[in-house]
Amino acid sequence: MSRDAQKKLAAEKALEFVEEGSVVGVGTGSTVAFFIDGLARMKGRIEGAVSSSEQSTRQLQQHGIPVFDLNAVGPLKLYVDGADECDPWNRLIKGGGAALTREKIIAAASDKFVCIIDAAKQVELLGQFPLPVEVVPMARSLVARRIVEMDGQPVWREGVVTDNGNWILDVHHWRIQDPVSLEAKLNQITGVVACGLFAARPADVVIIGDTIRAIRG
Repeated sequence: MSRDAQKKLAAEKALEFVEEGSVVGVGTGSTVAFFIDGLARMKGRIEGAVSSSEQSTRQLQQHGIPVFDLNAVGPLKLYVDGADECDPWNRLIKGGGAALTREKIIAAASDKFVCIIDAAKQVELLGQFPLPVEVVPMARSLVARRIVEMDGQPVWREGVVTDNGNWILDVHHWRIQDPVSLEAKLNQITGVVACGLFAARPADVVIIGDTIRAIRG
């Protein structure tokens, strides 16, 4: 089965978690694009969505799905998003599309985080995919030096500006044995806005193709 076919299956399966009359948290990326297309078929049964990126907002609005500011809706029942890597404990690396900060905010505000991926995103140990770290532009070099001290190799994703007006450092050469600890350490570096480790708050459910794997809750 092709990767696109797996992504579409996962997206369709995630629609089963959408509750009638709810506001749905929506992530970013190619797999989520399939989910938004599916959500459009049931838009009359939901109130609307909260979006993690301008890209997803545009797609939602093109389908006629109302998009709300998170501040206006409070806690969410459901957040659906993809990932760049997923380990056996549903801990993730995200941020390949540079939307990691808003994704992390919506995940934190949601009761249930459903991650939709194809099988190629599964890994035993996080870190093969370079770890994105969103930084305040003036702190790029400072943060990079701190990451080098932690044995990472940061590479500035030149030409990329996040929806928040910040920059991305992609950290190579880390095999992440303790993602919860590393996430906490990165968050303490002055100038870091957010890192792409979703480990302290992993996914509650991961859907791989049409297979559901629940670890938390």
